[in-house]
Amino acid sequence: MIASDARAAFDALVRLCPPPADPPPSVDWTQAERALDTALPADYKQLVETYGAGIFDETIWLLAPGSAYDECDQHAQTAERDEILTDLWEFEAKPASLQEPGARVVPWAFEEGTGAFLYWLVRPGQHPDEWTVMYNEGRGPLWEHHAMGCLAFLLAVLTQSAKTQYFGHYYEVLKPTEHRFATADRTLGTARR
Repeated sequence: MIASDARAAFDALVRLCPPPADPPPSVDWTQAERALDTALPADYKQLVETYGAGIFDETIWLLAPGSAYDECDQHAQTAERDEILTDLWEFEAKPASLQEPGARVVPWAFEEGTGAFLYWLVRPGQHPDEWTVMYNEGRGPLWEHHAMGCLAFLLAVLTQSAKTQYFGHYYEVLKPTEHRFATADRTLGTARR
């Protein structure tokens, strides 16, 4: 169950961007969390249970554990991003927020066409509902920290109130007046697994 402030943000998101009429595939959260070796935030679980894997306003892809599409599967993307970042940090400095022993990032979404990923900043001993968002531009060394959870950040981007240097295409070109969510099935076609 999500906290009351997250509930208000979730209700605002649903009004802003209606979820698909058909419910997404159910997720075995116990198995998902065991595979990731961590619990997951309640607001993220609510997003996945309501929307499933797919894309908000042709811009932000929501990852879901066990998605039939590798590009939207949180497990596959976590393994891939871990490998990429491990290699990257052999010659590039980690962001300051990741210098703390045991701190790591776990992906929950990515930006269409940019290589940018949205992560949670996971700190030792911190409850998942307290995790904050880190944006990595993907094709460069820049990271941006946002002191809010994934649901609040998603809503801030869609309402264009996020304090960010990114999402320029969304803010300057797309400028949606109506918000849409398209499932991975609808966008990507037949699953390739």
